Amino acid sequence: MKKLLLAASAISLIAGAAVAEDVKIGTLLGITGPIESIAPNMFAAVDLAIKEVNDSGKAANGWVFQSIRADSTCIDAAAATAAAERLITVEGVKGIVGGDCSGVTRAVLTNLAMPNGMVMVSPSATSPALTTDPDDGLFFRTVPSDAREGVVMADILEARGVKSIALTYSNSDYGKGLAEAIANAFTAKGGTVTINASHDDGKADYSAEVGALAAAGGDVLVVAGYIDQGGKGIIQAAVDSGAFTTFGLPGGMYGESLIAAIGAPLNGSFGQHASSASDGYTAFLDLAKAADPSFDGSTNFSANSYDAAALIMLAMQAANSTDPKVYKDKVMEIANGPADGSGTKIKAGELGKALELIAAGTAIDYDGATGVTLLDGGDASGTFSEDEIKDGKWVSVGYR
Repeated sequence: MKKLLLAASAISLIAGAAVAEDVKIGTLLGITGPIESIAPNMFAAVDLAIKEVNDSGKAANGWVFQSIRADSTCIDAAAATAAAERLITVEGVKGIVGGDCSGVTRAVLTNLAMPNGMVMVSPSATSPALTTDPDDGLFFRTVPSDAREGVVMADILEARGVKSIALTYSNSDYGKGLAEAIANAFTAKGGTVTINASHDDGKADYSAEVGALAAAGGDVLVVAGYIDQGGKGIIQAAVDSGAFTTFGLPGGMYGESLIAAIGAPLNGSFGQHASSASDGYTAFLDLAKAADPSFDGSTNFSANSYDAAALIMLAMQAANSTDPKVYKDKVMEIANGPADGSGTKIKAGELGKALELIAAGTAIDYDGATGVTLLDGGDASGTFSEDEIKDGKWVSVGYR
């Protein structure tokens, strides 16, 4: 009889293992392209959230999560669409963290996510157009829209006594939307935009663009561009010619590679990037450092990437399903908690606790690493760090 019981137990274990599901999550970020210097830590942050969930052993149905990486290129919509198609049709992912840049994100959302009913949570696509684009309830983001960043930048410019700006932007969905938001908010405060001109990424020489900006003049040159492409090229050309000495640097220009490339002439320049002053953000930084001493969680969009992955996995837990057509309806619920504020707050490092509470039927309110709160349309409300470059280092001087 004992042998029969042991055999029955073994069969039961084998059957349980058979129904367990390896759940693939696509991570669609710019391995190459104009933000390639910050993408590694974004990928690492997704992996950190997935490892935390897997190590907890608390996911429903024995789910084990895996990140499948793909290159969005940030700027090539066709390449990003092809990469996303591979994730969905070949790899069989159940959700996508990404895209990263706004243009490729919009292309993937329209051409692949909506037709296939695939959830996307972007940690870095900030175009205001994504707020109103059709998405069938499948698209969310853990980073605030540029509509809000434009207001924040205008507030910072005003507080620093800036009366006029020359404005240049990447000729992309991201650059156009952000430049419009900055110009509208700054002029509404009585500021003057002397010129609002696009620049193309990938050029070897930006002297002509900088010549036009210099001719228009301005107290500050605001560069709504990409850190590893035209934005950096514009600043280098402006420094070389002496056209401007102070630069306004929105989120796409935040990163150590810019300082490494330009050096001391950037001292005194300033800007902002999506960040957080929450306890969850501090916890995330500690998690990142404990996972890998070389992993700097403070790099742009890293914390947002952790939160994007966490939202997908927690929404699956709440729906008891990895089907994106099913769990999409749980994302807002997980992010915001009950309307009466009764949900248990969950910060970074507490994903196992969150899984356990959800399984027990207890409502949670996921704050994560960035104080996540989602607005109508899946936008993040968000907080920005006001930054200044001092003695060759980025320094946060406050939050807005």
